[in-house]
Amino acid sequence: MGAKPAIAESVARSALVEAMRAGDSVRGLTSPNPPVGAVILNAEGEIVGVGATQPPGSAHAEIMALRAAGERARGGTAVVTLEPCNHTGRTGPCSQALIAAGIAAVDYLHADPNPVATGGAAALAAAGLKVRQVSAPDAAGVSDALIPWLLSVREQRPHVTLKFAQTLDGFTAAIDGTSQWITGTQARQWVHADRARRDAIIIGTGTAFADDPSLTARYPDGSLSEHQPRRVVIGRRDLTAAGDVARNLRRLGYEQYPSVEEALVGLYAEGARDVLVEGGAGLASAFLEADLVDAISAYVAPVLLGAGRGVLDRALVQTLALAPRFHRVETIALGEDVLIEYAR
Repeated sequence: MGAKPAIAESVARSALVEAMRAGDSVRGLTSPNPPVGAVILNAEGEIVGVGATQPPGSAHAEIMALRAAGERARGGTAVVTLEPCNHTGRTGPCSQALIAAGIAAVDYLHADPNPVATGGAAALAAAGLKVRQVSAPDAAGVSDALIPWLLSVREQRPHVTLKFAQTLDGFTAAIDGTSQWITGTQARQWVHADRARRDAIIIGTGTAFADDPSLTARYPDGSLSEHQPRRVVIGRRDLTAAGDVARNLRRLGYEQYPSVEEALVGLYAEGARDVLVEGGAGLASAFLEADLVDAISAYVAPVLLGAGRGVLDRALVQTLALAPRFHRVETIALGEDVLIEYAR
């Protein structure tokens, strides 16, 4: 593109970060499709189009970015977070759209694991485009929105994040059961923003009947976010029973499954790819015992109780050497609280 190699690499990295931001902006809105971001650079290396995957049945990220770029895309580079698709579903193949637009080169972050859609990189290379797979920039300051979707496709079940708020000494509620509020305002606002990025929130029937939660995603002013995750309860306690709580759960549209495994099978079949498990201790233990927790969001508050209810309600192993371990992905300060993100 006429730039020195170091400058060209810098431009490519910046474009990839922008594409990742675009994909992250639509997380929770695209399932069962992946939340992809795309950037179009003109022949001089200037960003002329940015796009993200639209809701199912609508345009993919590459198409949105090409529309924004128009004729300025000719001779340029497409930077995409996922290998462009090479099949016709509800929309046409993005690889062919890039070729038709006169794109000269394509950088992509992740190969497409979907056997139906893969092959875009090969099709682009066969058409004479320069194609390369790139790595995510270090310390990019933006999350990779595709991680849950990639695991979901590979495992044929939703990606599962276990979320809990705890005191410094590891309790989620006091002896009398009180738990509102362990964390402060900033942490609670973060939880609501996170809910809006998920396909479903899962709780157990014990939590459902004890707390009667709405599980909504709300803005700081209390208004509802545009995207609301599905509400799911796992357990055999009858949601059709009489009583105010049961009626409210039905009114909120709770879906019920008898077991963890059946819930994940059903949710995946219905298009969910990224789910959040919020409680309680029995359900958290069941997911961990089934080895179905892919990530953990631990909100830690500067509070000490000395005794109370724990994150889990039973031992997972008998010795420390056998305990499941996770690696720390990110630590975020939220006022006086800390959010620690872990992954398998």
